[in-house]
Amino acid sequence: MDNRSSEIVVLTDGECRFCEASLGWMQKKLVVDATPFQKADLSKYGLTYEECSKALHVVFAGKVYVGSDAIAYLLGRRGNYVLGFIVRASGPLGRFGYKWVAGHRNSFIIRFATKVIERSL
Repeated sequence: MDNRSSEIVVLTDGECRFCEASLGWMQKKLVVDATPFQKADLSKYGLTYEECSKALHVVFAGKVYVGSDAIAYLLGRRGNYVLGFIVRASGPLGRFGYKWVAGHRNSFIIRFATKVIERSL
């Protein structure tokens, strides 16, 4: 059995401070193989640079989770079951929230959130 298939692979945006801070928080309770998509061999996951430049991707046991679904999956695996359920159950609202954060990385609120997360590490 390929050992990598049992690892949670997280393809992050290595140029996003919020993404990296959030990943650091996630890794306090969850072991993942985190790689900036800009440096990863995406072909082994069946993904493209363009796809990964638009959203977070998580790969586990051959399944790919994208955007808010990836966040919900990671939260659940981290032990934040209720928060993961809320993200997943919110459906369109969760997807909208994910896209809003991704599109407003340089806004005051996201920069502030990044600093709060970084200080908790």
